[in-house]
Amino acid sequence: MTTAVPTSTTSSTPQKLGALSIVGYGAGDAANNLAFTTATMFLLVYYTDVAGISAAAAGTLLLVVRVFDAFADVFAGRIVDRTYSKRFGKFRPFILFGSLPLLLLSVATFSVPQIGESGMLLYAYLTYAALGLAYSLVNIPYGSLAGAMTRNAGERAKLASARTIGAMLVGAGLGIFVAPLIKPENDLQSIFTFMTLGFVVVGFALYLFTFFTAKETVIRDIPKVTMRQSLAILRSNRPLLLLCLSSFTFLTGMLALSTVQLYYLRDVLNALPLYAVLSLVQIVLVFALAAVVPTIVRRFGKRNGYIAGGVVMIIGGLVVFFAPPGAVPVAFAGLVLCQIGIALVNMLVWALEADTVEYGEWKTGVRAEGIIYALFSFTRKTGQAVGGALAAYALALGGYAAGAQVQSDSAEWGIRAAAGLLPAVAALIAIAVMFFYPLTDARHREIIAEIAQRRAARGEAEPVDPALSTAAFRAADSTSVPPTTA
Repeated sequence: MTTAVPTSTTSSTPQKLGALSIVGYGAGDAANNLAFTTATMFLLVYYTDVAGISAAAAGTLLLVVRVFDAFADVFAGRIVDRTYSKRFGKFRPFILFGSLPLLLLSVATFSVPQIGESGMLLYAYLTYAALGLAYSLVNIPYGSLAGAMTRNAGERAKLASARTIGAMLVGAGLGIFVAPLIKPENDLQSIFTFMTLGFVVVGFALYLFTFFTAKETVIRDIPKVTMRQSLAILRSNRPLLLLCLSSFTFLTGMLALSTVQLYYLRDVLNALPLYAVLSLVQIVLVFALAAVVPTIVRRFGKRNGYIAGGVVMIIGGLVVFFAPPGAVPVAFAGLVLCQIGIALVNMLVWALEADTVEYGEWKTGVRAEGIIYALFSFTRKTGQAVGGALAAYALALGGYAAGAQVQSDSAEWGIRAAAGLLPAVAALIAIAVMFFYPLTDARHREIIAEIAQRRAARGEAEPVDPALSTAAFRAADSTSVPPTTA
């Protein structure tokens, strides 16, 4: 007989999270993005303008290594599902012991030595691949941790909001303070070196904050999940598979835009200072959306909110693509629309992913956050790989000249296609997939209630929020404030 294993030291841990736990969880994604967002925003421009790697070679590198990263996520997911520490829990040990190597590898990735073209490429492949593996071994447990902190939909939504805000603050900080410095006349190598070294100190402090404040409380029947159980969960989880497909396509467009956004502002619009302005706008957008997302979720549901974000992304991408280079306000408005769509989707997608964990548990009787998050992250990273590579290939096909003060018309069209057309097409496919997504908010509440009833029937003690009963959920819908994200 399998004994239920709690991921905390007590079975009476409440489902409601304290503010410190929520902030601490958000700090973890801020730390993650000191490595991840820095790479997505600046690694291509670092390879082309600092290391001297051609755009085509850099595009292939990004594609190959990010596909490797995607498989590293599956590897990390299996390790997580097969690991359990009685002292620290299932996920937190990876954050404690994996964070410092991750941050140090970020320094190495942005320190390509001038050892000839072949030597530089080999070094770039090895360091970026190692960075990706280290990131998987920290991020997969971190992402899975939210589902282990609480089953409460409202509290889980707060965690999704916290990680979105943490990631946004880092991205905005990079856009405000770093992006304006990326000019051909500056010593870019020194900028990237000092920046990544500083991130080692700041990032490790943030990870420690997460480790000590974000505790695991959800009881699990099986502390270690076998490969057979993992595969059974994945095969039977249709909502997860559809969400993965949609996220793959949306991330393809999002990463294409993120990769060339600096090029678009600098080389097409000749307005690099607007990068800092756009970053400030992103901060305002995220907090504004956090205020209205509860209304969106209450009235329309998480899935429909996700689709709405994709529609906004399509409109913004088309504006970016078709706006003449001289129409800077119009083009900038298109970028803002893209950011609105991205922020809305990102606020909703993590709680949608967490919902699929309960769906898998309901279908199979096994709770496996690690492999579910790993598959989800696998498809997202594959989308990132394709998006980043397509953006780099668009630069190469257009004839982008690294370090040139003025780019050719064809190069500008390549940048505009990567920044606008690719995101619009990708978002269109992503929302088409979500029309078939079956796990509505109401159905998820019924599944949670049924899982709780199964545990009660087996005589297992587990903290269950009274709102987890279907009847209570329906009654609460008319009076309570819904989740801030989904």
